Amino acid sequence: MPIAAQAILRRVIDTLQDTTSIRWPVPELVRYFNDGQREVIVHRPDAMVTNAARAATAGSRQTLPPSGSKLIDVVRNTTSRRAIRLCNREILDSQIPGWHSLTGQTDALHYMYDPRDPTVFYVYPPATATSSYDIVFAAYPTDITEPADGAAVTAVTGNMSLPDIYGNVIQDYILYRCYSKDAEFAGNAARSQVYYAAFANALGIEVKATVAVQPQSQNNPNVGRMAPPAQ
Repeated sequence: MPIAAQAILRRVIDTLQDTTSIRWPVPELVRYFNDGQREVIVHRPDAMVTNAARAATAGSRQTLPPSGSKLIDVVRNTTSRRAIRLCNREILDSQIPGWHSLTGQTDALHYMYDPRDPTVFYVYPPATATSSYDIVFAAYPTDITEPADGAAVTAVTGNMSLPDIYGNVIQDYILYRCYSKDAEFAGNAARSQVYYAAFANALGIEVKATVAVQPQSQNNPNVGRMAPPAQ
């Protein structure tokens, strides 16, 4: 269930004990909120995984939608549902140097991806204007609209873009930024670091939890054998 941004900011204001929003105005907290969502995506692009059919551009070079920050997978051709497999571009470049200029085909057999260019991928054979691929990508979060100066927290509208499990993470990030602003006052620099550590640790803990519950085959030789139970 989506969490209202206002609910998160109310908890932040309670922690800061700034109920009149004088030291930390509401528009400033909203900016920190938006920054926090983007910071999560930097560390955990899988926090906003999106599955969508992407209409292709004629040719070998394809791009993510404007909302995409990083490609995760190209699953299949949308219409035929034929699988598309990841391929090393070096192989095609050495065996068929002119493959980018080949006649376009509706279905792709392979795709190629370079993590240094995270919003672009290439397909073989090149696509036609009617090609479409089912892709998985990390999306950018949607910013909450910043209210006017002097606005109360009740003026904040919209929900957090991230899944609700990241509500406390965003709260910790906002508190980190708030106390960083007042780092010259005794204790606030330490508070700032504590909240950033909580933010970072929560993301790391979530990674470990995800790995711990992922499906695994006990007969898969690529997966380490489980340790025998303690005697």
